[in-house]
Amino acid sequence: MTKPRVIVVGGGPAGLMAAGQAALSGAETLLLEKMDRPGRKLRITGKGRCNLTNVASLSDFITHYGPNGRFLRQAFSRFFTRELVAFIEALGVSTVTERGGRVFPVSGRAGEVVNALMRWVRDCGVILKPGSVVEGLLVEKGRVTGVEADRVYGADAVIIACGGASYPDTGSTGDGYGLAESAGHGIVPVRPALVPLETAGDVAFRLQGLSLRNVTCRVWINGKKRAQAFGEMSFTSFGLSGPIILTLSRQVVDALGAGGNVILSLDLKPALDRRKLDARLLRELDAHGRKHFRSLLKELLPGKLIPVCTDLTDISPDRVGHQITAQERKRLRTWLKDFRLEVTGYRPFTEAIVTAGGVDTKEVDPRTMASRLVKGLYFAGEVLDIDGDTGGYNLQAAFSTGWVAGRSSLPIS
Repeated sequence: MTKPRVIVVGGGPAGLMAAGQAALSGAETLLLEKMDRPGRKLRITGKGRCNLTNVASLSDFITHYGPNGRFLRQAFSRFFTRELVAFIEALGVSTVTERGGRVFPVSGRAGEVVNALMRWVRDCGVILKPGSVVEGLLVEKGRVTGVEADRVYGADAVIIACGGASYPDTGSTGDGYGLAESAGHGIVPVRPALVPLETAGDVAFRLQGLSLRNVTCRVWINGKKRAQAFGEMSFTSFGLSGPIILTLSRQVVDALGAGGNVILSLDLKPALDRRKLDARLLRELDAHGRKHFRSLLKELLPGKLIPVCTDLTDISPDRVGHQITAQERKRLRTWLKDFRLEVTGYRPFTEAIVTAGGVDTKEVDPRTMASRLVKGLYFAGEVLDIDGDTGGYNLQAAFSTGWVAGRSSLPIS
């Protein structure tokens, strides 16, 4: 008997994992990648350092994907953080766990991970065909029979793992959505996720390049607080970016899409409640009553924030401390705890780390990643309607769903 053939479409982390696992399971495995080499997007993840996963517990991990996180529980029960780290280290890539439970290669080079994966899939016997654009699926009587690329390739199973629509220069241009739709699958509308946000006015422009640590950002949508995050953020020429902004962008993008009014409120002193902050301000004003207001603020804020503070609180920078009134002190206290910026938009897919939306997970078996509509068709990675927070969650989802899809593609029923 001839070996069953499995075709994997897409050479990102999900596709590479799926192809290797299918080959190890006994299939003749063909990996078709549209770019000149696989793993292009993987090489730039984590700012080129490759945040592989996170050591958070399973119950915590699931919460980092929003409502669809429960879809991943089955995959994670079979291949999770411990298994991924062991797999990567067995390929010769040592890992280290850093702040926030994030796992990186010790070298800090994503390219090391890509090269190790490439060696592994070749050792598994996977046939790689870069520069192969898959233009269509072949489906007969409810079963996939192959794909159409530079020529027709017959197959017993096809795994679609060609990513989302973010960072299109790396090859993620949404091709998988069209393939899935052609097989009858529904596509949850795609939009950028983990994406920088644009704000009204010139405040962000004036503060561009400034990064803040240990701040709390709250999202207000139509006057109601909907989400918050604590950590690091930065100002850009167009608005806001950085870890906590990217994490909150999921709710913001959806709210803007629904026509909502979105305000971000920054608490610059989250360790102090309003009473304690007021007491500190009083101490500073009493101790340095002869200093100008701009000089007093150096004890509270980075230099770049000081002129913005004086403008927004409407307190003259030339006032001396003992002249600051109780009302002005209240305005300063309020601004430090509630520095507001109106969100007007978000950056395009070219600047988004991942894609929200994709193949409807209700039409995919979470135990196998198999299509519920077409026999022999599987999905893995970002093409699915799954997107996680920053911190290693998206790569773990890609590797886990790829592992399950590759293992499940044989035996083919």
